[in-house]
Amino acid sequence: MKSKLTEIQNVLGSSGISICFSGRFSQGLIEEIGDAVKLHMENEERPKNDIFNVFSIFVEQSQNIKNYVISKENSAGYNRIANSAIVSIGQEENRYFIWSGNVMENNDVASLQAKLNAVVGANKDELKKMYKEQLKKEFEPGQTGAGVGIIDIAKRASQPLEFSIETLDETYSLFELKVIV
Repeated sequence: MKSKLTEIQNVLGSSGISICFSGRFSQGLIEEIGDAVKLHMENEERPKNDIFNVFSIFVEQSQNIKNYVISKENSAGYNRIANSAIVSIGQEENRYFIWSGNVMENNDVASLQAKLNAVVGANKDELKKMYKEQLKKEFEPGQTGAGVGIIDIAKRASQPLEFSIETLDETYSLFELKVIV
């Protein structure tokens, strides 16, 4: 019998992924994985700035997924959405990446795509300005944060954010975000 775990490990290794979690997120789990990420990078004697940026981006991406899942608690597809989360951390060309994904409802795609397109096309100065402007806005009912997370991620990234949204069926799409530090 060929080991499925060995196959998974080979796929992760060939993709440069050293840490990966797939499944339902909780706040405690995000904190535990975040601590593991910091320890892993400290053991590799990475610069403190890299450690901080990777940790911060990991936490922000994971929180975004968790908050989206919470917003869908009363949705018919809640379990599908909640169990779809995946976040991985790895290296390519001596740079770290944080790559996340989750299933989302198609009716949420347009607003997310608009936010991402605005951020992806912005330079560092424009991102700083967007960040400050977003902080000045009033919270909307049901809003879980100030809306600066994706801007902060882009500010910490060394390259433009990479994202894709793939339609899965008439109700759901798969969203992926890759950030290179």
